[in-house]
Amino acid sequence: MKYVLVTGGVVSGLGKGVTASSIGVVLKACGLRVTSIKIDPYLNTDAGTMSPFEHGEVFVLDDGGEVDLDLGNYERFLDIRLTKDNNITTGKIYQSVIDKERRGDYLGKTVQVVPHITDAIKNWIESVSSIPVDGKDQPADVCVIELGGTVGDIESMPFIEALRQLSFSLGKENFCLIHVSLVPVLGVVGEQKTKPTQHSVRELRALGLTPDLLACRSDQPLIEGTKEKLSQFCHVPVSNILNIHDVPNIWHVPLILRVSLVSPISHFLPVLQLCCASFIASAPDLQNWTQMAESYDNLTNYVKIAMVGKYTGLMDSYLSVVKALLHACVACSLKPSVQWIAASDLEEENARLAPQVHDDAWETLRSCSCVLVPGGFGDRGVPGMILAAKYARENNIPYLGICLGMQISVIEFSRYVLGMERANSEEFDPLTPFPVVIFMPEGSRTHMGSTMRLGSRRTFFKDSTCISSKLYGNSAFVDERHRHRYEVNPVIVGQVEAAGLNFVGSDESGKRMEILELAGHPYYIGVQFHPEFKSRPGKPTAVFLGLILAATGQLQAHLKEL
Repeated sequence: MKYVLVTGGVVSGLGKGVTASSIGVVLKACGLRVTSIKIDPYLNTDAGTMSPFEHGEVFVLDDGGEVDLDLGNYERFLDIRLTKDNNITTGKIYQSVIDKERRGDYLGKTVQVVPHITDAIKNWIESVSSIPVDGKDQPADVCVIELGGTVGDIESMPFIEALRQLSFSLGKENFCLIHVSLVPVLGVVGEQKTKPTQHSVRELRALGLTPDLLACRSDQPLIEGTKEKLSQFCHVPVSNILNIHDVPNIWHVPLILRVSLVSPISHFLPVLQLCCASFIASAPDLQNWTQMAESYDNLTNYVKIAMVGKYTGLMDSYLSVVKALLHACVACSLKPSVQWIAASDLEEENARLAPQVHDDAWETLRSCSCVLVPGGFGDRGVPGMILAAKYARENNIPYLGICLGMQISVIEFSRYVLGMERANSEEFDPLTPFPVVIFMPEGSRTHMGSTMRLGSRRTFFKDSTCISSKLYGNSAFVDERHRHRYEVNPVIVGQVEAAGLNFVGSDESGKRMEILELAGHPYYIGVQFHPEFKSRPGKPTAVFLGLILAATGQLQAHLKEL
């Protein structure tokens, strides 16, 4: 096994995740099999209980793992299926060590950060890196590891030490360190400044790790003088300084790295001995990737999509939804124009408190070709989401509700079509006389972490002629990822369907509703699962593709071709 470690310096948010994913894309294009690990130094066991405002979305894996959003980047870029163990956190490591101590596994020794915590980190990395993630039986050739945070953070120190030990035990031929740093340009001077990167590399070397390559983030391509200065003060050859400058879209990043990583003067492949007898690395075949990146740049037509959500203040809160929309739009030769609408701005109460904001929100909603209500937790913004669903239903505007968005459509339909004025979810009103959405019996009301219905579950289509089934290739079932505590109350299913809102997909028992469609509407679909987590570039997920096709008047023609 060969390891590529990606660390970051100067500031957070430089794009280590995209860099690590792009390195994997280039290696995969060379004919190598790649897996990924993300290390998050926070004390949480996983990302499941973290606020989307603070940490972005929680990405869900097939095995139910609630993980950092960077694992979503890995899966989308590399088209692999990771496990929850591919996301290592301080909480997981310490919990495993404490559990061993309680069992007496350390035979009375004093349990310390070194060697017990560092050994646990190394063992975890070596164990997880051997798990196949691409559907084949054998372990991957290369494991790309991203260390979250910034070099020098106190919480990452045990991981830095463990990785130093790992690099020493594996040897230089099996371990390559790429340090992502920032080369800013000060507005007054207009000069590319290398000092932040120098200090970052000095900090890294003081901790026992020396970068083999520097990946420098900048607005514009680095000039040769900047590279030479970085080489002199950071002890890295000029040929090993990669420049990841700003590009029109992130699909260009692997193309930038392809030139640097596998060019004759680069030391990357020789460092890992990826051209020896057991690792035959060929020239990277990125023809499809190049076509995808360049074709997107040349697109001129847009489709306006209303994203009515709770966490619209931070785009990363809905990162996978945005990427799924991108994949679907590109498949239709369009660029997405996502209009972010805070659900609370649509509420009638806001018309009194902030009338201009309220009017602007409704004007934006009415200007869009389709409406999407994504998942979320808690009652904030729910009345606004209900109004958005009502608007889409009554005006034949294509609508897609995901998880909470599906439940919203059931609440709205029950109130305004069935006359259940106080219909609600038990999550928002435990005393509602019409609980159309109820707490799942297997859930926990006392513990939040990993107590939901999580991971890949099978949904069976009840009607093979429905739009959803056709979009999924006329399949009898579909496997999608879930993350929810509440579900549609099976008691009201018959009454709702009699009025025209049909539940066309359910679980194996037939009692847990998974997909709904509104009869007579051009496209009004709700899904209890999260299809965005399995969307890939060039492989858009079915219901997102259907939404964009419906928004542009192409859906019926597409369905006839299936």
